Formats: sequence, structure tokens, C-alpha cells
Amino acid sequence: MEHSHSHFNSKFLTLHIVLACFFLVTATLYAASDPHLTLDYYAQSCPTLFDIVRKEMECAVQSDLRNAALMVRLHFHDCFVQGCDGSVLLDDTITLKGEKKASTNIHSLKGFKLIDRIKNMLESECPGVVSCADILTIAARDAVILVGGPYWDVPLGRKDSVTASYELAKTNLPTPDESLLSIISKFHYQGLSVTDMVALSGAHTIGMARCQNFRARIYGDYEATSEKNPISESHLSSLKSICPPIAGGDDNITAMDYETPNLFDNSYYHLLLKGEGLLNSDQELYSSVLGIETRELVKKYAADAVAFFQQFSDSMVKMGNITNAESFVNGQVRRDCRFVNT
Repeated sequence: MEHSHSHFNSKFLTLHIVLACFFLVTATLYAASDPHLTLDYYAQSCPTLFDIVRKEMECAVQSDLRNAALMVRLHFHDCFVQGCDGSVLLDDTITLKGEKKASTNIHSLKGFKLIDRIKNMLESECPGVVSCADILTIAARDAVILVGGPYWDVPLGRKDSVTASYELAKTNLPTPDESLLSIISKFHYQGLSVTDMVALSGAHTIGMARCQNFRARIYGDYEATSEKNPISESHLSSLKSICPPIAGGDDNITAMDYETPNLFDNSYYHLLLKGEGLLNSDQELYSSVLGIETRELVKKYAADAVAFFQQFSDSMVKMGNITNAESFVNGQVRRDCRFVNT
């Protein structure tokens, strides 16, 4: 009996050691594939980085307030495809099919020249040092601040990918007419929660939408969700004058938040409470019968701008930390954000 007890102990010990080794190996693997971004990544190699990006962003936003929303959107569209790796910035070549012409991007992404301008400034100041993916992350943060939004610290150290994915751009990015559950699943796939999704949707407090993306909404259930008052009704008729029901006007644009279109605030959520979200995907956060959790969050951020700002900052960092593990192995710092270094 004594012998079998010690035999059991030694077997247990062996199992324990094997498990410990397994966890050590997987932890090491995980650490290797989950690169660590740091706040002071460029402190030595390019100390003027933040000043340069901020100065360029200030000029861009002063000359056209829409540039703020364009930067946030570019960063978002980058991170949802292969992680935040600058793949969205790549132009098509004979050997590479970029993401710019994917149906989710072709009409909605602009601001590439602004990134080129910032990159050129940085290349003359600290050549070959700052990745395009990092530039995009800082530019998006500065864009939000410049139109009244919150500040957050940006972890840095991303590499630029040498690939892009036209296919993933079509499947990973949420679309304006998508159902709530489908959008939630796309955020979950990226490791982002329902809370992150509702907070990040608040970026629609700035920026414009094309008629093609809100036509189904204004000729669909807009009247059913919105309040029957003169302001709401006159807003709907003005939307219909911008966006005809059938043919033409696809590229006509209007502000997603018509109350304070150029200010980063929480009025987007007030519009959802009134049933006046411009996109189906926005209004679903509040009006969908399945949106039990999302509805409460919309109410919370409408009532508390500070809570919205705090969560938006946290969720932007979380989104920015979606890394492309492969780009840390095979990636590079592109000299020109549009093309892989040769």
C-alpha cells in the first residue's frame, strides 16, 4: 500500500512538472507572438515624433475639420484587417492587391495624403525609424483631441506589414446596414467587447456619411424610431432632399451627428435616444430588440460625457493594441507608407 502511494505521488509530480513546462512553453510562445508596445518606444530614436505629428494634424484639421474623422476612420479600418499594421495604406501593385479598393473602403477612406505628409516630415527628421502604423495611431489620437475629444497615451512599437488583405477588408469591417449581432461578432473577433463597440461607435459624433450608406435607413424605419416633432420631421425631409430614394446622389454626404457635427462630444448618443441615428447600424445600438446591453450603454454615455470619454480612450488603446504578430517578425518600417520597401 505504501509503495503504491509513493508511486501515485511520483506520477502526480511528473504530471505536475509536465504541466508546468507546458504552461512555461505556451507562455513563452504567447509572449513571443504578442509583442509588447511601450509608451516611450521612440523616446531616444525620434524624440520630436509627437510634436511633428501634432503640428501636421493641427494644420490639417484647421484647414478642413473633416480631416479629424478621416484619421480616426483610417486607423479603425487598418486595425480590423490583420491588426494595426499599416496595411490599409498600401497602394495596389502588380504583386500586391491592397485594401483601398475593397467595397468597405473604396468610398469611405480618405486622408492618405495627410499620412504621406507626416511620413515625409518624419523621414527627414529621423529616417527609417517610425512605422506608418504608429503614425496612424498617433494621428488618430491627435485628431480626436483637436475637435474637443479626450487625450490618451498611445502605446507604440508597431511594425508595418509587407502584406495587405483585400478579402479581409471585405469581411472583417462592419457595414452600415449590418445587424447588431453581426457587428458585435465582428468586434468580438478582434477581441473587443460590446462596451468597446458602443464606445467606439461614438466616433460617429464627427464625420460624414454617404447617401448610399443611409438611404435604406431614411426611407426605411427612420420615421418609426424618431420622435414625431417638427425638428425631427424637418431634419428627415432635409436628409431626403440630400439623398433621393432611387437613382443618383450616392456620393452626396451629410453629418452623422447633425447637432454638433464638428465637435467630439456625446451628442451622438442623444440622437440615438431620439431615434435619429443616421445609419441603421448606429440606431440598432438603441432600438434593436436584441440590444439589451447596448441600449443601457447608449443611455449611460448620453447621460455622462465623462464616462464616454474615459471608455472611448480605453477602447481606442485596446483597438490600437490589436497587433499583427507576423509583422513583428517579417515587418518593416516603410520609407513610403504606400509601398513595401524593396
